[in-house]
Amino acid sequence: MDKTNFLNHFKPQIMKKVLKTVLIATAVSFAACNNATDKPTATKDGAANDDETVKAFIKKEDANFEEEVKRGDTAAMASHYASDAMVMPANSEPIKGKDILSFWGGALRMGVKEVKLDVTDITGSGDIYAETGNVELFAADHQSIEKGKYVVVWKKENGSWKMYRDIWNSNLPAPAAK
Repeated sequence: MDKTNFLNHFKPQIMKKVLKTVLIATAVSFAACNNATDKPTATKDGAANDDETVKAFIKKEDANFEEEVKRGDTAAMASHYASDAMVMPANSEPIKGKDILSFWGGALRMGVKEVKLDVTDITGSGDIYAETGNVELFAADHQSIEKGKYVVVWKKENGSWKMYRDIWNSNLPAPAAK
């Protein structure tokens, strides 16, 4: 068996091991971030970033995002993201940096008129927090067009909390195969 065939044969097993390693590393990172002995960090204005303050900020940002979608304000929507952010929508390649603005513009042009975010958990400490929840997208006349779940990783950037990683997927059944 030549080298190419050998690698192609073992690629799925290798990818499973890599994925497993990444998942374990992520779990360990989040566990470390959730260490109760961590001291609060300071914000740009010098106030402590205790857990409840960060959670309240994230929920406020979610509400702002929902309003910005209703207004069709893609610049405001994109401003919630860190400079090195990545959006990872279902059935799509990741979108990075400045392309996030055009991604949300495309979503609005395709008919998204409203987003409803239902936060189920926010956890973390220091400069990293993870938010999980449910999401519902609506078209005109408040018609539901998508339901799913999401995870957003928030990080501190220049003294302000920004979305660093944003990923979601659908709860709706996959379309039938043709």
